[in-house]
Amino acid sequence: MTGFLGHSILGAYTAAQSSVTLSAMKLPKLPGLEDFLPEQNLFQGTFFAMNRIIMIRLIMTFLIVLILGITAARAKLIPSRWQGAVEWVIEFVQNNITFQVMGELRGKKYTPLITSIFLTIACFNLCGVIPGANIAATATVVMPLFFALVTVFNYCWTAHKEQGFFKFLRNEMFPPGVPWPVYIILAPIQLLEIFIFRPLSLTLRLFANMISGHLIVAICFCLTQFYLVSQAGPIKIVGGVWFLGGFVLTCFEIFVALLQAYIFAVLTTVYINSSFPEAE
Repeated sequence: MTGFLGHSILGAYTAAQSSVTLSAMKLPKLPGLEDFLPEQNLFQGTFFAMNRIIMIRLIMTFLIVLILGITAARAKLIPSRWQGAVEWVIEFVQNNITFQVMGELRGKKYTPLITSIFLTIACFNLCGVIPGANIAATATVVMPLFFALVTVFNYCWTAHKEQGFFKFLRNEMFPPGVPWPVYIILAPIQLLEIFIFRPLSLTLRLFANMISGHLIVAICFCLTQFYLVSQAGPIKIVGGVWFLGGFVLTCFEIFVALLQAYIFAVLTTVYINSSFPEAE
């Protein structure tokens, strides 16, 4: 009994010491989902109220339009380095996405749309690693959903122009050569794919990658600051390890940001191309 009481007292003392130690360490507040819903900081209480993410979207949109507008206005036959870089982006989308999926003739028509989608999503994604922004403009579900709806509108509009929208739906829901009992299952699945599954997959893929990347990178640098600033002695080495991990993951996040823009642009091109009658 005495031994049991002694062990209990020792256990309680150890737990209390651990609690005091953790309290003294002043663990940092790690990033969470609340970081993606910041408070309104402009025009509060009005219809035009904005938070930090909305402001980042507006600023980045303005910069994209301004830069492209100035580049187009000052375009020369012999391009400068800046003009050459902008043209390289357009040629990259044209040669590696629209021409590859649609062919040269049709691809030229849709290159401006696909380039706009690719460039906007890429710039919005890269806001997550730009100092001062520190969060991707696509890290809330509204923006990825908007781009997905733009995709849906464009492939439905293309279907309407090329073969008639209801003919397009009929061909998608009731493809020829399928036994008629299968249509009972196939038709609603195809309808859901066009209007639900496609935009939902586009939205969730972009949204999930941006929010997870932000959280991982932010946690790395929070722990870097904690070990390097709040701690003393050899344990500071752990902070250096977290900093290295944060740097590597930041580079990886840049790659993912560009990759997700590329994937979104490719899928948009594929969906639009499927709206043409010969693609059925």
